[in-house]
Amino acid sequence: MQGVTEKANPGKATILALRKAFPHQLVMQEFLVDGYFRDTNCDNPELKQKLARLCKTTTVKTRYVVMSEEILKKNPELAVEGLPTLKQRLDICNSAVTEMAIEASQVCIKNWGRPASDITHLVYVSSSEARLPGGDIYLAKGLGLNPDTRRVLLYFVGCSGGVAGLRVAKDIAENNPGSRVLLATSETTIIGFKPPSADRPYDLVGVFELHTAAQKFLPNTEKTIDGRLTEEGISFKLARELPQIIEDNIEEFCEKLVGIVGFKDKEYNKLFWAVHPGGPAILNSMEKRLNLSPEKLNASRRALMDYGNASSNTIVYVLEYMIEESLKMRREDQGNSEWGLILAFGPGITVEGIIARNLTVTA
Repeated sequence: MQGVTEKANPGKATILALRKAFPHQLVMQEFLVDGYFRDTNCDNPELKQKLARLCKTTTVKTRYVVMSEEILKKNPELAVEGLPTLKQRLDICNSAVTEMAIEASQVCIKNWGRPASDITHLVYVSSSEARLPGGDIYLAKGLGLNPDTRRVLLYFVGCSGGVAGLRVAKDIAENNPGSRVLLATSETTIIGFKPPSADRPYDLVGVFELHTAAQKFLPNTEKTIDGRLTEEGISFKLARELPQIIEDNIEEFCEKLVGIVGFKDKEYNKLFWAVHPGGPAILNSMEKRLNLSPEKLNASRRALMDYGNASSNTIVYVLEYMIEESLKMRREDQGNSEWGLILAFGPGITVEGIIARNLTVTA
């Protein structure tokens, strides 16, 4: 992929390599509810049926998880409602996210083709750990980065963290000529794992040039995505009106970004769309409001189906699928979009967006 950077505009940040790593335990969504109720010793047939129905609506097929029977046997208190278990959760999460970040970064650096010592900056994103020093130090140590590497740590940004990290990395790269920025996102759901409850029905639920980034928070929506770190771990509550709020506000945000590269209003189907898949309802709302062709969100729907909503990590999965689809279209001489949007939504409600150029189209 490095060869395509010859087509990039001087002075613009460019993604040179993308790679991912997962926990080694794969769970098929169709078996998730049975295992969840078994592992938490919950005997509530009515609630089990309700969660099984909800799981089918998510469109998720597979999930990669850190949580295991072994962890629950060692820490049975994690499956008990109301017990203070934050320390145990963080002990598990801190090591797990570091391991995954190191694994993904090593493969990414190898694919990049240059030594880790050439990295000048590190941006680290996670909503699954809390410690000082932060995960950026442990990642830098694990990769053998130069002690002079300048680091930025983004904690508890939520689902918009992946695109927020891209925005920060872009700003660093474009304001520090010759810099090479490593962006790592790493998440695990153990920080929020809890036994089934009727009160929480949704518990289960170099190749791109980065042109211009934008961020916006929507006033009076602070409680729409409400996350709290408590002694029981992290808890999230999503308001039912979240998809509608995004539908009502997304067009104005996108209009400003696409206008920068000269696209006229309503020409959205001429762009590619890499959208964080917070859920099928959010993707459906965007598709409806922007009148997008169904195939425009294929990469996002595939990422949701294969990995679920993995918080800040998910946008990386979407971008990898975008590359795969773009190269396939190029081989088949099909039309392909050079310009597009990378979007994510997080607590606030915060909207993160980057207008980007797909260099695999012009290579």
